[in-house]
Amino acid sequence: MWGQRSFFHALLIAFCSAQASPAAEPVGQAVLIKTEVTGQAGPIEVNTSVHRDERIRTSQSGLGQFLFRDGTKLAVGWGSSVVIDKYVFDDTQSVRKLTIKAAKGTFRWVSGSSKSSAYQILTPAGTIGVRGTAFDFYVGPDGTTAVVLLNGAASFCGPGGCRQLQQRCDCVVAKPNGDMTAAGRVDRNVLDRLGNQRALPFLSGNQRLSGGLGMLGGCNMASVMPERKDRTRPPPAVAPAPQRQDPPQRQAEPQKERPNKPDKPHHDKPHQDRPHHDKPHHDKPDRPDKHEGHGSHDDDGKPGNHGLDHRELERHHDGDRDHKNDRNHDRSRNFNRGR
Repeated sequence: MWGQRSFFHALLIAFCSAQASPAAEPVGQAVLIKTEVTGQAGPIEVNTSVHRDERIRTSQSGLGQFLFRDGTKLAVGWGSSVVIDKYVFDDTQSVRKLTIKAAKGTFRWVSGSSKSSAYQILTPAGTIGVRGTAFDFYVGPDGTTAVVLLNGAASFCGPGGCRQLQQRCDCVVAKPNGDMTAAGRVDRNVLDRLGNQRALPFLSGNQRLSGGLGMLGGCNMASVMPERKDRTRPPPAVAPAPQRQDPPQRQAEPQKERPNKPDKPHHDKPHQDRPHHDKPHHDKPDRPDKHEGHGSHDDDGKPGNHGLDHRELERHHDGDRDHKNDRNHDRSRNFNRGR
């Protein structure tokens, strides 16, 4: 009797294990992990499988990117908690049903190859309807939810009705009590409305995504975050400014005067070369001698150049006189012969 009970008890355990095994069905895997991300079995690492009904949590600096079997991509930012609630996969590489429950935190969603009607995202303030879409959404500690459309179209339905997001950067903020804003372009006031400056970090750029998840732009939200403002403070001290102060070096253009300095010796060189030929021109007493006559002032008997010039001139005149006398003598001699 006791043995039969043990046998039936073992069968019951085996049956329950068989029923629970589908819960361990892998539905995707981690493709990027930063700092600390945990799953049901402990820390999640790159290429670690994630399963249906598994809760994924990130630390206050954690980040995880996941790829589902149909190509759907999900990024889970810091301080987040999400459960893969339903996942029904078929043999055509698509899902018939994929539902996730976002309890808190910040997320980015990019739909895969399945029909849009197969996707559903549940938040404390309402349900996000997916239409071949990419969008960011945030869930605060009090359940306040914000959705920002990045591509395609989406809808948000809660106790206060439904809102359609049809243009890029359209945003809706909703509360669990049914209060909901109209769809409009996201602006910097959304962080104040959410009461958290760290919300929507993928739009502000404070958490960097890789692959296709990181190529969707930020809707001009990058300058909103305090971290970004701090980064813009150094630029006022612009490093290129000292380089623009090169003009002071132009003031040191006495270098241009250097070409003028060689000009002075250039003019002096002729004076240095001329003394070989022009000494008489530079000796002031000599100039009047050439213009006023030959030897009129050089009978001082001094052995200067002017005395030599005077003597040479006298010799020249004496030679001319002798030549004239010879010519006259010849003429008289010829005249007498003619007689």
